[in-house]
Amino acid sequence: MKVFFETEHLLVRELEPEDADRMYENHAEEKVKKWFPNESYADLEEAKGAIRFFSDCVEGDHLPFVLAIQLKETGELIGDTGVSEVDGQPEAVEIGYQICEKYSGRGLATEALKAMTGFSFAKFGATVSYGRVVHGNGASARVLEKAGYIFVNEEMGAEDDPYGNGMLVYKLEVVR
Repeated sequence: MKVFFETEHLLVRELEPEDADRMYENHAEEKVKKWFPNESYADLEEAKGAIRFFSDCVEGDHLPFVLAIQLKETGELIGDTGVSEVDGQPEAVEIGYQICEKYSGRGLATEALKAMTGFSFAKFGATVSYGRVVHGNGASARVLEKAGYIFVNEEMGAEDDPYGNGMLVYKLEVVR
């Protein structure tokens, strides 16, 4: 198991084929279907394919760079986090995160987001990280704000906006 970093409560590591069942279950939860319908897997085979794709990206050291979030205390896979490129902005990444419902509301998403942001700045030389939230997903917006991200604008017409109501865009920038 390749661990990239750890926090007080979490190990953030490479996804492994054995994670497919739990990853499928996590992404099949109602909150994921509601806020990220394009990130819910149709079946277990699709989750396995996603893990193979993400593992290839990690092995190739390129974006998207998606990692498993594992609870230290139990070893349970409780979510995932990753960064992807931002078109036309080589110094920027877009960050994403997901924690299963059982562990929501405990500060673990904020803990993972802060650590993944720092990791992406160091690993990829990024100086800007964006987080985008579907309009109405107040919990995810609060996670970004707790992690130091600042609301910058509302994006309308994004192709990944599942409801056409707009995406709230948050930004965190480091000065080097």
